[in-house]
Amino acid sequence: MKLHFDKDADALYLKLDESAIVESEEVRPGVVLDFNADDQVVGIELLGVGKRISAEALKEVAVQVA
Repeated sequence: MKLHFDKDADALYLKLDESAIVESEEVRPGVVLDFNADDQVVGIELLGVGKRISAEALKEVAVQVA
């Protein structure tokens, strides 16, 4: 799993695996899901991240495993 922030595009992308993306769907304004050939979600893109979270909060990512 990879997390990438593009400052210029103000977008955050979470890549869940290395599957080829065959389709994308904006499920909510600014939230795009990427699907592979098996119709599984393999990526999540959040647009307009600066409106959703502060720049300071982007400097630290916490991962919780249940």
